Amino acid sequence: MMAKKSKKAKTLTNTITLNKKARYDYFIEQTLEAGLSLQGWEVKSLRGGKMQIAKSYVILKNNELFLFGAHISALKSASTHVNADPTRSRKLLLNRFEINRLKEKINQKGATIVPLKLYWIKGKAKLEIGVAKGKKARDRRQDIKTKDWQRNKQRVLKTSNQ
Repeated sequence: MMAKKSKKAKTLTNTITLNKKARYDYFIEQTLEAGLSLQGWEVKSLRGGKMQIAKSYVILKNNELFLFGAHISALKSASTHVNADPTRSRKLLLNRFEINRLKEKINQKGATIVPLKLYWIKGKAKLEIGVAKGKKARDRRQDIKTKDWQRNKQRVLKTSNQ
């Protein structure tokens, strides 16, 4: 007797969405994992990969952290009696010690908190946030030069090994 194969293929990654622009625009000094306070329809949309955090940011308000500007598209099969607001602010779940430590960091000049990645851990959505400082145009140019150099170096090594 053969065992039934699962209809759903297991994905190798638990990542829902990445904020690639954050690492381009900011120097990330420290990262931290935070939970998200979500509604039911939002969790269903996350399972479908319907979230964007590219233009979102984190602010501190009344000693609590909130994610602003993140967009979760409602599924077509969402309930009709729920008013789905795709860009509502979502509370980040951190303990008091972590919030106080982040508050000290963002009081420094030029520091901010940016969302980096959203992923699943044990069925719960987690948001990786980073304490960041903005890059200047010259810093971005230097990053591009470094990437080009690494790419050329790999190309030369690949051709010399053949």
